[in-house]
Amino acid sequence: MNRLALLLVIIGALNWGLIGLFRFDLVATLFGGMYSYISRLVYILVGLAGIYAITFLFRDTEKRELT
Repeated sequence: MNRLALLLVIIGALNWGLIGLFRFDLVATLFGGMYSYISRLVYILVGLAGIYAITFLFRDTEKRELT
């Protein structure tokens, strides 16, 4: 689950970078426009992954390093 969330967050970050630098929305281009169902699903999944990734900030890193 963590890797999937991280992958989706990376996809979202790269897409926003492309939008900011070149005004190019890769997700919309690949999946038929910003308002297509598949594009909207990708945007929703990226958003949920971002919310889930917030939990990474609050995990006990010392406990993880010992195991």
